[in-house]
Amino acid sequence: MGRTITAVRPFVSGVKSSFHTKFITSSKGEITMNPITSVAMKFFHACETGKGWEGCRQYCHPDATFAAQAEPLAEVRSLQQYTDWMKGTLTPIPDGRYELRSFATDEDRHSVCAYGVFYGTHSGPGGPCPPTGKSLESDYVYVMEFDGDKIRRMTKIWNAGIAMKQLGWA
Repeated sequence: MGRTITAVRPFVSGVKSSFHTKFITSSKGEITMNPITSVAMKFFHACETGKGWEGCRQYCHPDATFAAQAEPLAEVRSLQQYTDWMKGTLTPIPDGRYELRSFATDEDRHSVCAYGVFYGTHSGPGGPCPPTGKSLESDYVYVMEFDGDKIRRMTKIWNAGIAMKQLGWA
């Protein structure tokens, strides 16, 4: 049986941050990352940098679902819709970027949680009004549930009301 080691490595999108990654060593001494951890990390980065469904689909089941208790996302039910919505946010917020604060894999429940902070300024066209020049710093959590090595469902935990006020949209 292998043993577990933890390593720290940077993972940045415009802001300095780091996270701990759990690696597993095999009986031969080979080091590998838990497959769902790797998939979740790649999905998270693709989604948060506006790659849309085209950049995220390889990490998800084609019919992957999405849930959030946040008014801007009330009608969004699929992960495809959500990843394209995130891509669209980078039009009114062209400097949108994230800082990954925590990342954890729950092997028993076959899920991964990511806590991040999204930053940006409404300086581009789009959104509910002309550019406000106001900035946001918005905390959020993704809970990615896996079926095999692909995301089957994702829930976003986010206080959209505060984010909308920060941007001057509410």
